[in-house]
Amino acid sequence: MTAQPVHHAHGSRVPDIAPTIGAIGDALSPEKRLAFYREALAAEAGEPITTVLRAWRAQAMLDRLPGDSGRRLADAAARTGGSSLEDLELLAGGW
Repeated sequence: MTAQPVHHAHGSRVPDIAPTIGAIGDALSPEKRLAFYREALAAEAGEPITTVLRAWRAQAMLDRLPGDSGRRLADAAARTGGSSLEDLELLAGGW
């Protein structure tokens, strides 16, 4: 396994996660990692894999928020029918 660089968005509170299968998988808990790899392996090239990567990257970023902030943002997204990564970034005050 190779080390992944830690990316920080300008003024961020949470380290960014590179939008790659390896970086996202490494950032998830073991239980979530298995589900992520299952979805990533089943996704076709192009928009399907991009959608999987964006969704799981957002989940991994939410998991890194301090306290229960990630859970509260995920709950808010669920109540509103989902949010884009950009919406979550705004709610979190930047990553």
